[in-house]
Amino acid sequence: MTKDAAVSTRSRKPKMGQHFLTSESAAQRIVEALGDISEATVLEIGPGRGAITDLLARKARRLIAVELDRVLSAQLRMKFNLRPNVEIIEGNILKIELDTVFGLKPGMLHTGLSFTPEPARVVGNLPYYITSDILLRLLEYHRYFSTIVIMVQKEVADRMAASAGSRDYGLLSATVQLYGRVEQLFTLPPGAFAPAPKVHSSVVRITIKPRLESLRVPETEFINFLRLCFGQKRKTLWNNLKTQYDENTLREAMSKSGVKPAIRAEALPLEKTAALFRALRNGSS
Repeated sequence: MTKDAAVSTRSRKPKMGQHFLTSESAAQRIVEALGDISEATVLEIGPGRGAITDLLARKARRLIAVELDRVLSAQLRMKFNLRPNVEIIEGNILKIELDTVFGLKPGMLHTGLSFTPEPARVVGNLPYYITSDILLRLLEYHRYFSTIVIMVQKEVADRMAASAGSRDYGLLSATVQLYGRVEQLFTLPPGAFAPAPKVHSSVVRITIKPRLESLRVPETEFINFLRLCFGQKRKTLWNNLKTQYDENTLREAMSKSGVKPAIRAEALPLEKTAALFRALRNGSS
């Protein structure tokens, strides 16, 4: 790349809400949060200019980096073209078929043998405006992942880790905690990025450990139930649920599960929400 081209790249205003990480020490801490990746596959979302990619390429057995920006993805392919363990995919992580990337490959299917994918690690500096969309998609395909380390707006990190009954607890909190253990690792100031955002960013680690079996709930139905519970945050749980459940059935299920009609969804821990879901399911069947 010529000097003029390099300057042009650095000065080019991000078109997709990117805030590129410039802190080398932060990049190192993020990679370390993934654990030992010497024998692991790592999925990097939004590698941008490659601050984290450089470190991952040296440490991971296999690195798959997904970048939406056409110019950046082309530059990354040139930069890592001599690294056989690195694959750069130009595309939208919300649209890429993750089953194709991580699922059963032609030739793997043998009679009498079941395919168990090797859990990958995920890392990424997520664009603020689609953080929740990306996170929920990753959780939808949680069977392919063991650890997710992402950098998000601090406010979003607070919501992800919030406990039931707190001001920040909501649909995002309940959904993320349904699939794994959430840890807030550290927070970065705006100056750690270029261009600098107007907010602080936090690095969060999610260790995938789904609770669907222990809560005795079916995945899709329970996720839809959570969406209904948190549909109108200012409304009581009763008012949110009565739009889809008969009032007598709802009253009986709340009594059976020990949930008060006047309570709001954010006050209920997952165990209680699951108990109410099971009571409603049994009562309406």
